[in-house]
Amino acid sequence: MRAFPPLLLLLAACGPSAYTRATSANTPAAYRAFLRAHPDDRDAPGARERLALLEFEIASTTHTLLAYKRFLEAFPDSSKATQAKALLETLRFTTARAQGTALTYRQFLAEHPDGAHAAEAIRLLAEVELSTVPKLDDPRALAALISSHPDDPRRAQAEARLDDVTFQRATGQGTLALLQYLADFPAGAHRDDARAELLSRQVEGLLFSGEVDSAVALVARSPLASRVPDLGWRLDRGRQARDLLHSGDPLAAAATPAHYLRDLDDVAKALHAPDALDRWEAAEELGQHVNVRAIEPLVEAIRSGRNPLVRQRALDSLAVLLASLPPRVADYEVGARVAELRARAESPEVHLSIAVLLDLGGRLEDAGPAYQRAYDPSAPDPVILRRWADVRRQRGQRYSSAVAARQLAVWAEGVAREHASAPASGEAPLPAARQLCAAVEAARFAERAIAEAAKGGTEFPEDVADFQRAAAGTRQLAEARLRDAELALRTADARALTCDDARVTERLAAGQKDRERALRALRTERPKVARALLQLAAARDPSPAVRQAAAAELGALRE
Repeated sequence: MRAFPPLLLLLAACGPSAYTRATSANTPAAYRAFLRAHPDDRDAPGARERLALLEFEIASTTHTLLAYKRFLEAFPDSSKATQAKALLETLRFTTARAQGTALTYRQFLAEHPDGAHAAEAIRLLAEVELSTVPKLDDPRALAALISSHPDDPRRAQAEARLDDVTFQRATGQGTLALLQYLADFPAGAHRDDARAELLSRQVEGLLFSGEVDSAVALVARSPLASRVPDLGWRLDRGRQARDLLHSGDPLAAAATPAHYLRDLDDVAKALHAPDALDRWEAAEELGQHVNVRAIEPLVEAIRSGRNPLVRQRALDSLAVLLASLPPRVADYEVGARVAELRARAESPEVHLSIAVLLDLGGRLEDAGPAYQRAYDPSAPDPVILRRWADVRRQRGQRYSSAVAARQLAVWAEGVAREHASAPASGEAPLPAARQLCAAVEAARFAERAIAEAAKGGTEFPEDVADFQRAAAGTRQLAEARLRDAELALRTADARALTCDDARVTERLAAGQKDRERALRALRTERPKVARALLQLAAARDPSPAVRQAAAAELGALRE
């Protein structure tokens, strides 16, 4: 009995091992059971490899994407891993080719960028994608397709389609898009068409403005004039309108804005007068000249004017002028200038010009970044602040409008405090008085804007109430400083004009009333030319009231 336990041990040692039992079973379950029970056994690596071989056989028999993926996840270092990867790639490529879509080929290439079938997948992807070129009308999609297949021989077809689509879109989008087309396609098939369209718009602007001789000279210089549609007819109409307006008939003259305005060149020169009051009155009058030649001096006044009131009047006039031009003409005049300015947009003043043109040209969203580049928080621009307050009010952003107006009031307060004392003996009081004119107008505007925001209700009513009180105080201070400055001004020169001078405003208002009366008299007193004059007034007059009166008279003529 004492010898029995060693005998049992001997018999156990001679029995089959756990690994032997697993190999005898030779099933995945047996190998997994062995590896769970003996993960560190000397036969564990062999068990794992035999398990991998069995699982590979199962995956090969199943021959599905899922089977091979599971095998590779479980046995990434197996001797069969390379073969499994190759089979998985082939299976994926076969599936992609069977579906034949760009999406499936791109998915395959994302998973096997350097695989044995990658070159063929790239070729098939290009074939699928480039076959859609004739149907594509999105320039971005076409550009992406071209960049994806830089060496494909069919790239030229895609580039030609991109050229066509971009030009078609640019024609509908306007001048800036046409100019961008010319910049992006230096050898484009439609370059002459784009230039001819730009020439057409430029000629239309000159003819609408009555600048017939300039239009004729422009056409004579351009080798693309033959591409401009109906050019001869348009020039003849321009001459007829010019002759009608310069016929010498006093009633016809009384129906036109020019009869009540100074010559455009004289008004433009007055923008450089020594007295800022003369300059802002010139800016106000210049907006009544519905002429493309008035745009540049107004933009220059906004950009470089020293007195904020001159700049504000120029901005208001530019808005009137651009609104009075035909949309195609306004688009050309804005787009051509913006493109030129962007090429040298290195200063806040240039960015401001771009912003104002885009804004008043109906592209406020594009103007926003340019306004931000032009604005310097350390030296706030009252013209920008006033515009922001207006825009935000129009959008229903009452609190934001009040904040911009409050900043404008702070600027006005700074000007008022800067001119707190009377000018020293021998110092000219005129510059201070004119600066205070601007401060008073800014303060009054700010007070009205904040009051309107408060009336409509905002998310921070206590803040707006504080703004309102501060703006009222600023307005009172500025008005007091202005009275002192103008008293000193009139003491030095009894004939000096004060800020409340309204000669130009009154003359322009009287001219509007006189034009309305003249237009109403045309039907009975000038029946032969009434229709033509009324059509010109309805199209070209800077006053909406006059245009409306002319349209009403035309309606009466048709009846």
